[in-house]
Amino acid sequence: MTTRTVTTTQSITTDPTTTNSAPTESATTGTTAHEERVRRWRMVLGGDSAESTGCTLTGRDVAMDGALAALYGGGGKPAGRGGPERSAGLGASAPSVARWLGDIRTYFPSSVVQVMQRDAIDRLGLSALLLEPEMLEAVEADVHLVGTLLSLNKAMPETTKETARAVVRKVVDDLEKRISTRTKATLTGALDRSAKISRPRHRDIDWDRTIRANLKNYLPIPGGDGAGSVIPERLIGYGRASRAVKKDVILCIDQSGSMAASVVYASVFGAVLASMRTLDTRLVVFDTAVVDLTDQLDDPVDVLFGTQLGGGTDINRALAYCQSKITRPADTVVVLISDLYEGGIRNEMLKRVAAMKASGVQFVTLLALSDEGAPAYDREHAAALGALGAPAFACTPDLFPDIMAAAIERRPLPIPDKETRQ
Repeated sequence: MTTRTVTTTQSITTDPTTTNSAPTESATTGTTAHEERVRRWRMVLGGDSAESTGCTLTGRDVAMDGALAALYGGGGKPAGRGGPERSAGLGASAPSVARWLGDIRTYFPSSVVQVMQRDAIDRLGLSALLLEPEMLEAVEADVHLVGTLLSLNKAMPETTKETARAVVRKVVDDLEKRISTRTKATLTGALDRSAKISRPRHRDIDWDRTIRANLKNYLPIPGGDGAGSVIPERLIGYGRASRAVKKDVILCIDQSGSMAASVVYASVFGAVLASMRTLDTRLVVFDTAVVDLTDQLDDPVDVLFGTQLGGGTDINRALAYCQSKITRPADTVVVLISDLYEGGIRNEMLKRVAAMKASGVQFVTLLALSDEGAPAYDREHAAALGALGAPAFACTPDLFPDIMAAAIERRPLPIPDKETRQ
């Protein structure tokens, strides 16, 4: 199925005037169910491929088809909004592309607009045009656009940088609102539960652990048909929240080009974790070099513009740096976010992971931190890490707080897809 097929199908099925359950004759357009099906196939297949349908598009459909053909068809430059020449291609000028961006935002829902923007950047090489402020003001901002802007950061002229930061700021603020409350609530509970005390108040007693620890003190009641009592010689409870740092977290992020979305999400999560007083959070990004961005964690936008997407990968060097910063192994969680394509010394990388785990560090390997599932990754390295007790898997942003909570409480990780587990 072509990209145009996917995009057109999404847009048509979300159009309230073209539902899947079309009546025999539409009350609004007067078309029969057969005519409606033909129309949809014409929109899905495009012009040249759809000649056999015998369907002639009119009105809004002409403009929608032109916007699609400008991206997925061939030819020269597009004409004005809604004209039949719109199917001729995007061309290479900023005004025509900006006009096309405005068109697709008019004709398609936001989710489809984002797909079409990514395809335009990938298929037509429009990255350079994003260096112009007027172009940035016309695009639909999302995580993938932020990744593209970060990859262009070094080539970006000063006149564009403020606009680019505003675009990135909008996406980051939206992400932070989405993830902050749940992340803090989930991890605060995990931190409290992990701080067990032996003389808890009544309301802080962990009854399950207390009963298990005192089963040897079970006393049956005479004539009670098996009933009895457990004498709690030792109480186990949850610690009360305090301002003392309870856990150290190190986020170690691969900033190679394929990890762009993961870098964006990890930077926002890093800022959220850094805002929690009971966590000491460090954020490290790497390619063949290692950069510690911890001092910029109060603003994830600064973190993102401190990264440099692309280049090689030296996971061993990055882990060596992280290992040097561990002072409380039993209270440390290291999260490696990487596709595991190692350009450094493989055996040394594995030895470092084994040494950290042996010292008590909770080590988590994420192949991706994004909504897109597992990317291409080095399966041999993933299997080797799995053999060390550090299974590698992809993680969505919604699941990340639960992953961190499990690591803090030292319980099995809620791996979402066993097919990605190694």
